[in-house]
Amino acid sequence: MDSFRERITTAVNNQPQPTVTVLSSLLAVEDAIGYIPQEAVAAVANRTGASINDVWAVASFYPNFRFTPPCEHRLEICWGPSCHLSGAMPVIAAAQDALNMDGEGDTPDGRLSLRYNTCLGACAQAPVIAVDHHLMGRQTPDSVRTVISEALP
Repeated sequence: MDSFRERITTAVNNQPQPTVTVLSSLLAVEDAIGYIPQEAVAAVANRTGASINDVWAVASFYPNFRFTPPCEHRLEICWGPSCHLSGAMPVIAAAQDALNMDGEGDTPDGRLSLRYNTCLGACAQAPVIAVDHHLMGRQTPDSVRTVISEALP
C-alpha cells in the first residue's frame, strides 16, 4: 500500500472519538492530507457503512471541503458583519486585484488559495485576514497587497 493510501486509511480508521461518522471521517482525511480525494470517499463509505453517494452528499454539502490538492498558501478574508462594516470589501477587492482573480479560488500556479470566511473570530480587530491560519487584524487594501506580495515573491 502506498503512502498516500496509508495516510487515508490511518485517518479514517484511527479517529479518537467513540462515534465515527461520515463527517468525522471526512474531517479526519482533510486534516491528514489537506483535501478529499476519490480514494478517501470509498474508504469513508467502507468504514462507516454508508454508500459512496451518501459520502459525496455529505462532502459536497460543506463548502469548506476541497476535492483537489491544496495550494502552498491559504489566504482567508473575513467578510462577516464586523469585518464587512469595518472595510472588508475594499480588502477583498485589493486581494482580487493583486492576484488577478475575479473571486475565490486558486492561483494558476498553485501557490495561493483565496477564500472568503464568514467569521474568523477576531471581530475586535476587523477587518481580519488569515494567512495559513495565522490571523492578521486591522487590514487595509495596501496591507493585504503587501501580505500577498510577501507570500508570493
